[in-house]
This record gives sequence, structure tokens and C-alpha cells, in this order.
Amino acid sequence: MKILALEFSSPRRSVAVVVDGQLRARVEEADPRANRALSWIEAALRAAGLEREKVECLAIGIGPGSYTGIRSAIALAQGWQLARGTHILGISSVECLAAQAQAERIHGRINIVIDAQRNEFYLARFEAGPSGARLLSPLHLAGRQTVLELISAGEIVLGPEAATWFPGARAVFPDAAMLGQLAAQRDDFLPGEKLEPVYLREASFAKAKPPRVIPAV
Repeated sequence: MKILALEFSSPRRSVAVVVDGQLRARVEEADPRANRALSWIEAALRAAGLEREKVECLAIGIGPGSYTGIRSAIALAQGWQLARGTHILGISSVECLAAQAQAERIHGRINIVIDAQRNEFYLARFEAGPSGARLLSPLHLAGRQTVLELISAGEIVLGPEAATWFPGARAVFPDAAMLGQLAAQRDDFLPGEKLEPVYLREASFAKAKPPRVIPAV
């Protein structure tokens, strides 16, 4: 299967082309403010020698992470599917991080931490070894003190910006190359309108007050 993978959930955004489980090309952008997704895609496809029409599946990292980055990847995938009917896969960036850690030979119990804003963090625990990574505790919200206690206990803590927030943690970023390789093992495709970011909080907003009517003089 010819897969185009987009992983925009962290400050280190990447695009990769994976064909039959093998990485063909990869492009990375370290500036999260950059908004050149189509240029990155064109560069990756060109490096892989693959025409856009030949892409059979789009693999999207759905977070948690940068809401803007994830939404832009989802919008691009939805438009692509509307135009060409291409398959879509949504894969948790936490799953991608666990596989990335395992590939980097970070073995044992690992705690994946992603900034959730509001002084909270997304946290999931895996057991990683030579044969893969197994989920031990599903993704949930945790406070800073919980993460500090894990580090104090000598446990492995990692994530895209974990080292910035917590001394002793490791910086590991979800990568489009790993995302594409994970997608090569799956066939749970979904329609673009069903593609949603991983977001554990309920949406909350204040409804605007009705416009004030000023009587005519």
C-alpha cells in the first residue's frame, strides 16, 4: 500500500511516504509556525518518486497535541478524500510515540506525557520491549505533581516537550515515518468526516449575548 503520512501534532512536524511498509521519503519542519504543508507533501512525494494520484492511503496523527496542527492535517485529508476517494487512517500520536520509543530502544515501563494546557498533561503508560509496546494505562489527564512523582520514582517519562517541562524526562517526537509504518499494518479506514482529534476534555465555551437593540431616537 502506498501511504502518505502526516504528523502535525507536535512542534516537530513531518510528512513521510511509506510503500509496502518501507520508508521511501521523509520531510521535517521544526518551526511549528510554518504553514507549508502542501510544499512538504510535494517534496516528500517528489523524493519518493510517487505521483499524488498513486497515493492509496492518508495516515493522520490525530493527537493529542497541537490542535491547530492536527486540524490542518485532518482538513487536508478530508479534502484529498473528497477529490480522489483515497483511504484515510487516524492514528493516535501517543501510539506513534510508544512505537517511536520502542524503535529507539527505550525499553521498560514508559510514561508518555503531552502538554494539555491549563497546567495539566495527557499521560499514558506502556511496557516497551524488543517485540513492541503494550498499553498498560490508557490516556488520561494528570497534574504536574503526578508526573513529578513518576520521575522521582525513577520511571521513564518522555514526550515531545517533556524535557522542557520536567528535568530528567526525555524528548521524543511522534514521527510521520513511524506513523506510516504503523498504518501499513492496519485497514480500519474511515470516512473523512469521522476523523476527529484526540481530545479528552469536553468542549466548553461562553455563548455570546444577543445584540443590544438601541431604540431609534
